[in-house]
Amino acid sequence: MPRRTSVTSCPSRRSLSGRSARQPMKHDTEKNKAQWKTMGPAKVAVPSQKNFLKKHSKEPKLPERKKEQDSKKLPALSVPQRTNNPVMGIQSKKNFINANVVAAVTALPKKPQPICVDTRQGDKYLLETSGLVQKYIKKKDYGVTPKYVTRRNEEKKRAQKEYEASILEHLQKAAMKQLSDEERTSLLQGLKKNWEEVYREFLCLPVEIDTISKRLYKEKLESQMRQLEHDIEVIEKHKIIYIANDCSNRQNQNKRSYFIP
Repeated sequence: MPRRTSVTSCPSRRSLSGRSARQPMKHDTEKNKAQWKTMGPAKVAVPSQKNFLKKHSKEPKLPERKKEQDSKKLPALSVPQRTNNPVMGIQSKKNFINANVVAAVTALPKKPQPICVDTRQGDKYLLETSGLVQKYIKKKDYGVTPKYVTRRNEEKKRAQKEYEASILEHLQKAAMKQLSDEERTSLLQGLKKNWEEVYREFLCLPVEIDTISKRLYKEKLESQMRQLEHDIEVIEKHKIIYIANDCSNRQNQNKRSYFIP
């Protein structure tokens, strides 16, 4: 039997050269194939410790301000500058040790603060703020009424007097006036004269009252005569009569009301 030979066992030089050329290209395409479908590359380069993330590092920064060469100079200040130190030659001549000794000798001794001890354990408290010392009664204005209180009392008294005066004036205006004898006589004569005029009109009426207007007119005259007779009788019966001038609640202010005690 003849021996079989496989084609793949003996590749040609051309096929070997083409396969070797495609291998690196295939490797590169498989390496970067569909990286957006995964969580990224498997290995990520670790950042160095020197390039750590700083605060506000990613914010946009404004360009640095350039100094203007032609800017106006500020006027000179009248006060000395901070760098100008005073001359210490005059102060160095003073003897601070002797001055301190003299001040310590001539100074008054410090008085102890008065305290009060009320328990055997030695509990103490300040005597000045305890209320046991007569402090306020020694003042010049102790027990004197303040000025604002006296001024307020005077204003209250003045307002009370003005109120009482206004009430008295109102009562005097609204007080009833006693009718004198002459006025009483003249008033009585006027009422009688009015009664006579109304009676004369009543007598002039016809004997037969056949219309409604005549009947109403007759009733009106009769009521007027009845009222006048009543007033004349009251005035003749009483000698003392008071007249009230308060007609604010009346429609006719010229009308006067009389009061008989």
